[in-house]
Amino acid sequence: MQQPPVPPNEQARLEALRRLGMLDTLADPSLDELVHYAARELDVPIALVSLVDTERQWFKARVGLEHTELPRDVSFCGHAICGDDVFVVEDALQDERFAANPLVIGELNMRFYAGVPLKSPDGQRVGTLCVIDTRPRTLDTRQRDLLQALGAVAAWELARKHWMPPAEKVSEE
Repeated sequence: MQQPPVPPNEQARLEALRRLGMLDTLADPSLDELVHYAARELDVPIALVSLVDTERQWFKARVGLEHTELPRDVSFCGHAICGDDVFVVEDALQDERFAANPLVIGELNMRFYAGVPLKSPDGQRVGTLCVIDTRPRTLDTRQRDLLQALGAVAAWELARKHWMPPAEKVSEE
């Protein structure tokens, strides 16, 4: 199993995550509806808005999964935040990065993952909108486009309600 890499901008990414002020907060009805819509439209049992913290990924919105968080070192989302495009694993058992992952060989039985990074207003990738299935599958162009569009909506919702810009520096004149 390959643990997710730590992005080179990890400190700035974590600062942006903190400025969102979303970790360990109550459910957000608009994000809950978004993950239900993603699951329905992409025909998957699990959809999440995941925020990737230092040691964990925490789920701000979820459908089809009881866990509210999972360790970052086994997360697929930790891999997804390292790029800008949709990150897809069509069959985790056939992918050397994930074949021995406890999320794949354990009770969750993950086979398929697709996630799009969620960016904060300052451009940091703080989490993902992701969909998961227990069977291998692919995404066609329309489905990839839909996931990207829903990811943009999720990022906008996070920022619209919760973004706290960095404190302004007061200049002494």
